[in-house]
Amino acid sequence: MTKKQLALQVIERLKEEYPIDECTLEYDEAWKLLVSVRLAAQCTDARVNVVVQDLYRKFPDIDALAQADPEEIEEIVRPCGLGRSKARDISACMRMLRDEYGRKVPDDFDALLKLPGVGRKSANLVMGDVFGKPAIVTDTHCIRLCNRIGLVDGIKEPKKVEMALWKIIPPEEGNSFCHRLVMHGRAVCTARTKPYCDKCCLADICKKKI
Repeated sequence: MTKKQLALQVIERLKEEYPIDECTLEYDEAWKLLVSVRLAAQCTDARVNVVVQDLYRKFPDIDALAQADPEEIEEIVRPCGLGRSKARDISACMRMLRDEYGRKVPDDFDALLKLPGVGRKSANLVMGDVFGKPAIVTDTHCIRLCNRIGLVDGIKEPKKVEMALWKIIPPEEGNSFCHRLVMHGRAVCTARTKPYCDKCCLADICKKKI
């Protein structure tokens, strides 16, 4: 079986196992997803979803965050860890959205990468979830599972994993596939415990490179 054939089988089985594919970061505007994904670095989505409620009560829009002192933002987002750098990036990002993009999140990948604190993972998430464009989000779950399953071979660098997956994942499936990998990685193919291979929907096709 080729990697492309394996990928198609994995996609179909994950669709059956997890019919609903969605981002676990809660947001109702594109700029809020940018804020949340920055806060999610080395932090759980569940904690981010709680912290941003306090953040938006005090700073309800792009202008308010752009005008805020980074120290004020840091005080609220500190529970997410790396508070100083995250607050600095959020402040600078909101100022750039206000001053250069008319308070709108750009729907261009390269433009997104120019925003402070936005890397390839964040840009792909916004492209896929907000704009419905082809995207592959190589977070820790994606990297771990793709190596274990055998879709990539010993590749740990996010960009290299992303480039390898673009070759074998149909573009229209990429975003949903990555969301389902997160669900599967949390529920079954876990990182901090031995993976539950006995209840895995991929058990018979997975290379089990654990």
